[in-house]
Amino acid sequence: MSVRRSDLERLTGVRSGKGTFYSEFRGAAQRLERVVLALETISHALVQTVEGPEKLVRAVAEAARSHLSAEWVLIALADGALPETTLRHVIVDSEGRVFAYEGLPDAPPPGPELPDAVLNRLNDVLRGQLNEFRLPVMEGHHAHVPIELDGGVVGAFAAWTPTYRTLDPTDKAVMRILASQTAVALQNSALFQKSQDLLHQAEQRNAELLATQRELGAAQRHHVLDSERHRIARELHDSVTQCVLSAGMQIEVCRTESRDAQLVQRLGLAKDLTRSAVEQLRSAIYALNHPTDSDRSSLPELLEQLCTVHMPDDLRVSLRVDGQAVELPNEQEHAMLRIAGEALFNTAMHGNATRAIIRLAYRPDAVSLSIADDGNGDPEKLRLVLRMAEAADVDGHHRGLVNMRARAREHSGTFEVRRSRMGGVRIVATIPTKEAAAQ
Repeated sequence: MSVRRSDLERLTGVRSGKGTFYSEFRGAAQRLERVVLALETISHALVQTVEGPEKLVRAVAEAARSHLSAEWVLIALADGALPETTLRHVIVDSEGRVFAYEGLPDAPPPGPELPDAVLNRLNDVLRGQLNEFRLPVMEGHHAHVPIELDGGVVGAFAAWTPTYRTLDPTDKAVMRILASQTAVALQNSALFQKSQDLLHQAEQRNAELLATQRELGAAQRHHVLDSERHRIARELHDSVTQCVLSAGMQIEVCRTESRDAQLVQRLGLAKDLTRSAVEQLRSAIYALNHPTDSDRSSLPELLEQLCTVHMPDDLRVSLRVDGQAVELPNEQEHAMLRIAGEALFNTAMHGNATRAIIRLAYRPDAVSLSIADDGNGDPEKLRLVLRMAEAADVDGHHRGLVNMRARAREHSGTFEVRRSRMGGVRIVATIPTKEAAAQ
């Protein structure tokens, strides 16, 4: 709080340190005690800046009323001055009751007890008629101090005291301090409230942006899933189904030309199996091209679909989810889904397994995906094959393991091949959350 030098001189009143000025020292001590109490009251009032203009102006008016033992205190801003401040004036009586004609919903307007001098001063300030009051006025029981900001008068601060309370230069200095600091505090309060409003608007827009991002993420996942379905459907139709049909035709040719009854019986069984395989492939192709659950979007739901739709009949796949499921970035969910699909494909094609378990575990710092089976796969052999494939991919085989590890590493994750408790192979991929990866 900055106070002009002349005000400090008025507050202290001490001109010499000689002992002959003892009476002056005593008077100065009394004035200083009053001033200290006044400044303490002022400081308590001005810290209300963050509470808004209403509490600030009320606190300042009450500080002046208490210090001056005033019958009436008026704080008013001229029309157009400090437009961000909605509270334009406050009137306080000797008992601390607050009155206002507007701007304070809980403050009633003053009644006929309001003196004409107070009402006329209020009208003069509101209309901006401050020329005659640009300088402080200090009378025996009336004080008027202009409220100045950036070199201009923006309002006024006035008080009327009873007959037993005579105003002196100390009171004038206190009121000038109050007036000068009130203008700055009002401006800071208005700016603070504006910044709070902007912050609230920014939080709302951020929430809307996050909601939009989630919607776009869901739409992107649907698009990726549909594209993957159609790609797999084309691959099954153009390659696998045709190969199975060709195998069935060759089996039929061999069956018709064979004279061995037992061999003919076995070839007939093989033909029935190829026919059944073609029917299952066509059913899978239809399911891929005509999904009935296109509204699914979360990773657990996609994995559930992977477990139940496209697996062989002799392989039972179940899904377990540990922890509270959270929405992951699209790239991470897509990587997890592709790792699970590749692992299940290996289980179905090479593991001779009858049962597989997918476990998805959500932890605060990472998401872990494991696929375990009861087949006859050898983890040690698979780890050796993985190292050899990464070192020198000569014939293009075993790219599935390499691709799974690459997908995990793309997201700062890990990929491991372990022994399953069920006896087969357990694939474990762990990807840290975005916050953990950043750290």
